Amino acid sequence: MKEIISFGFINLKKLNKIVNIQQIINDEKFDEWFNYNYKISEEENKFLKYLINSRKLYLPYYNEQKLSMKFIAPILNKVDFCFANIQDWYSSEISCELNGFLLKGKPDLMVATGIETPEKPYFFLQKYKKSINSKGNPEFQVLAAMLTAIELNKNNKIIGSFVIGQYWKFIILEKIKIEKYEYFVSESFDSLKLNDLKKIYNNLQALKFLYCK
Repeated sequence: MKEIISFGFINLKKLNKIVNIQQIINDEKFDEWFNYNYKISEEENKFLKYLINSRKLYLPYYNEQKLSMKFIAPILNKVDFCFANIQDWYSSEISCELNGFLLKGKPDLMVATGIETPEKPYFFLQKYKKSINSKGNPEFQVLAAMLTAIELNKNNKIIGSFVIGQYWKFIILEKIKIEKYEYFVSESFDSLKLNDLKKIYNNLQALKFLYCK
């Protein structure tokens, strides 16, 4: 019987039971993604300013659900991942069998093709806000989802992001060879600073045009 490993309870030790995975420091990996020249409109700029001004006092006290509904969701809705045959999926399960393990879970956000169920994933986001009932690590949770996507898509690269309170990081996972993976984590973006929030918004828009293909 295959051992079941859930995204929600995964850590780096468990990931390395499944495959050889290692973090590499190389900021140049993000150059194409982060340098995409998306023109933020005046209306979008006003929206981002309003989001910060109206949430800045309260966001540090949000629980995970309120963080999602009051701050992250408005950003994702503004980006609008519904186009062509692609849409955003929330807490939809994906799974794969890999090296004798069944890897499965429900990412907070997945951008993927499909109508009734997600088919080809392009991007994942995992959020986290410390609380009494907090569990898991969003970095490793999103890596598990990305590892699953690479196996499902039969390709060698997938991108994602994880959010801890007001701070966002982006992540790239690459399959180097059979059972060997490398991943890259970006600098941290503070979503309560306008310039950083613009960069987050630009990066989310960029994935639509650069990677959803």
